Amino acid sequence: MVTHILTRTARVDALVAAIRAHFAESDFELIDAFDELTLVVPAERLLDVARTLRDHDDFRFEQLIDLCGVDYAAYGCSEWETDEASTTGFGRGVDRDLRIEADDPKRFGVVVHLLSLAHNHRLRLRVHVGAAAPIVDSLIPVWDSANWFEREAFDLYGILFRGHPDLRRILTDYGFVGHPFRKDFPLSGQVEMRYDPELKRVVYEPVSIEPRVLVPRVIREDSRYVGPGEEARHA
Repeated sequence: MVTHILTRTARVDALVAAIRAHFAESDFELIDAFDELTLVVPAERLLDVARTLRDHDDFRFEQLIDLCGVDYAAYGCSEWETDEASTTGFGRGVDRDLRIEADDPKRFGVVVHLLSLAHNHRLRLRVHVGAAAPIVDSLIPVWDSANWFEREAFDLYGILFRGHPDLRRILTDYGFVGHPFRKDFPLSGQVEMRYDPELKRVVYEPVSIEPRVLVPRVIREDSRYVGPGEEARHA
């Protein structure tokens, strides 16, 4: 008996063809890069697409192996202008004027990684939601493993999952203020806690750390900064 083993490229091509056959509408986007596929799905179609990917013989994605949130605020912008920094001595290159569009309709993303054991396929799903109402349908009715992943995305990004049976914080404390993975969340946080020996309990207080952004100092080799006895090495 001869067994035909598909190469990775052939398997990816087969999955690309199946996705384009089932999701040909203009509001879907298929990104094919580095032998990895990302299917961008409209938020209102997420559950229907998920059931198709799980149940149809062309896909059979039985497992949801990861789900996370993403904050795309200032995406593609870098505050470090190292290319334009000085080429001698000490250089600092930083742009502190990064603006976050709080009302961006695609500010947040929900990213899901799926695995098909039947076809040995992997697929990344991505859904965009706006900052004003970051809400999307829960995937628990399709894949039970989404439960704690969705709680994590809610905790860290404030993304709500419609229909989740127990959507509460999972990593931070229940009284935590804000969502720490949002780009506009202060690096020093909102509150700090300490143990009060008189009250004999943990108390929360406004954070006392001075907010600041560290700018690394870039030191380049230069004869002006050579110490005693090192001149020969730089000759």
